[in-house]
Amino acid sequence: MSGTDTASFRDKVTTVDKEGKRIWIFPQKPKGKLYNTRTLLSVFYLLILFALPFIKYQGHPLFLINVLERKFILFGQIFWPQDFFIFGLGMIIFIIFIALFTVVFGRVFCGWVCPQTIFMELVFRKVEYWIEGDAAEQRILKNRKWDGDKIFKKMMKWIVFWAISFLIANTFLAYIIGIDELRTIISEPVGKHFGGFVAIVIFTTLFFFVYSWMREQICTVVCPYGRMQGVLLDKNSIVVTYDHVRGEPRGKFKKNEERAIGDCIDCNQCVRVCPTGIDIRHGTQLECTNCTACIDACDKMMEAVNLPKGLIRYASENNVSAKQPYRFTGRMKAYTAVMILLLVVEVFLLVTRTDVGITILRTPGQLYQEQPNNQLSNLYNYKFLNKTYYNKVLELKPEDFEGTIKLVGEENLKVPKESAAAGSMFIYIDKKYVNKRKTKLKIGVYENGEKISTINTSFLGPFGAN
Repeated sequence: MSGTDTASFRDKVTTVDKEGKRIWIFPQKPKGKLYNTRTLLSVFYLLILFALPFIKYQGHPLFLINVLERKFILFGQIFWPQDFFIFGLGMIIFIIFIALFTVVFGRVFCGWVCPQTIFMELVFRKVEYWIEGDAAEQRILKNRKWDGDKIFKKMMKWIVFWAISFLIANTFLAYIIGIDELRTIISEPVGKHFGGFVAIVIFTTLFFFVYSWMREQICTVVCPYGRMQGVLLDKNSIVVTYDHVRGEPRGKFKKNEERAIGDCIDCNQCVRVCPTGIDIRHGTQLECTNCTACIDACDKMMEAVNLPKGLIRYASENNVSAKQPYRFTGRMKAYTAVMILLLVVEVFLLVTRTDVGITILRTPGQLYQEQPNNQLSNLYNYKFLNKTYYNKVLELKPEDFEGTIKLVGEENLKVPKESAAAGSMFIYIDKKYVNKRKTKLKIGVYENGEKISTINTSFLGPFGAN
């Protein structure tokens, strides 16, 4: 950092002036290897995003996040509210994964994977460059009076933005209600699916507002992740950084002059291409999304003046200041250990998860009943949840006691696919086997003669039983 620089830039957001008014950012179009790589990756991400709702497994969506019906399908497996603890743990693992990634690699997620960055910088921004031109042309167009050319370009951009937002909204809705239901909403009259129509309009308007007006404000003002990095990053975290040891003091480049100062030629190209308007030479800032546009711009200028590339690069503060090699710190090891432990627990829960959720409880407030042939009976309530795509017929058998299990009003325990079956049943046991106030029982649950689960319950006997 040059001697004239101060830390005052940290007291404000680059996109807001002293009066609190919005400073509109016109980033110059990036060019370079990293930008081309991000473009290719974004094409891959978008193909997956828009294709997944159409992919089915056994006639059902491969992915479905139906919050309204509390039904979730991941990789063809159905998860119901009873499995929500698995999702809860999965979210914890995801958060720790992001934290670990930030500690080690900074905000790589923001620059390379985050949907907001991908859509804004590699979809909507490209459309803007195509219609309105590069940064200078966009700035001129914004300050120009509303003539025919400006109206045409603005309307064309907004129409394309709205169309893309409509496509995103429909895709987003397909993940919630399924592609078949979405087709029905689109193909049938609005009056039949007014709620679905309203949802599409709301989502489309929301996405249009985000990408046409909010833009980088989502990253710098709304998203909490930028503020999290202030806690998570340390001097060993890999971030997009300016090599101030090599670059300072800055000075303009003069042809055929032997350079006795730093390699930074003060061209400001790194600032011009930044989508959040920061100067990376000030150091790590919460507005930096690690999009690498400044790296491409700086490398291009270094190449043009015959200086080594890498003045701005992926590196840690210690790599630059102390010239230390990368070090896997104790904090990184601790995060990794916790991450591995949680992953083991999550995998165990997924592997041991059953296709049928089973609950058998003795009916509250009911005592035992005297039955003919010197038998006692208890009344129970059962509930079976079928988490599969197939109808199931189950059978209940005594495991560790001699007795009989009889369903109330049913001959067979039929559990429809993706649904639940509930009812009542009696357990009959000879008095001679009931010698306690409460006798513990085990009931086997069978499907096609194969035991799929064992349920523990209790049998209430006479008060005088020992």
